[in-house]
Amino acid sequence: MQKRIVASEFLGTLLLVFFAVGSAVVAVEYLGTVGIALTFGFTLLALAYALGPISGCHVNPAVTLGMYMAGRLDIRAAAERWVAQFLGAVVGAALLFLLAKQIPGLETSGEFGTNGYEDRSAVGIGIGGAFLAEVVLTFLLVYVVLAVTHKVAVVGFDGLPIGLALAAIHLVGIPLTGTSVNPARSFGPALFAGGAALSQLWLFIVAPLVGGAIAAYAHQVTHPRPEARPAKAEDAV
Repeated sequence: MQKRIVASEFLGTLLLVFFAVGSAVVAVEYLGTVGIALTFGFTLLALAYALGPISGCHVNPAVTLGMYMAGRLDIRAAAERWVAQFLGAVVGAALLFLLAKQIPGLETSGEFGTNGYEDRSAVGIGIGGAFLAEVVLTFLLVYVVLAVTHKVAVVGFDGLPIGLALAAIHLVGIPLTGTSVNPARSFGPALFAGGAALSQLWLFIVAPLVGGAIAAYAHQVTHPRPEARPAKAEDAV
């Protein structure tokens, strides 16, 4: 079962990067901000239904951190997911890079669907604002995931609010930082973009993890686990 979970997280993150980030790399002129946001949301929604029953379809180290802090994963299971997610993001970005190289005139260095602040932000947001934005945006995503799922897995209609949340997050975040809320999603493309994308990458790893950790704490406050009732004599019988 554990191999299936790792494979699911690897494949899901690969597909998220290739299709969702790919929309910002090869189709931005046709889709615009709204189209890219919907692509991220729809891709995660589809993956949630396809892979949710297997691994929970975290495809995001910040979500996995939230699950771990909520007591739904042990450290080994979380670490295996993290490795699979980062490897999947790298392979997805590599495939996207190869595809982009086949398109005449398409620039693959510099931007390549990466995240950034200051001169790499559409609105010129500074480092402090970018950090705050990524923390708050990731908080919403991880909080929604924890609130609508009762265990590790995504089942039933759990995927719908998660996909909608990711789309809304991108509508707000794309002009600010390009929207990360996912360290793996930022890591893969940055390796191929190089330059400033790599030098600013730390923020898009640290801030989402901070947002995920805060979301896990907030979820414990708003959705406390029911206390176990003492066993009664008749129950024991």
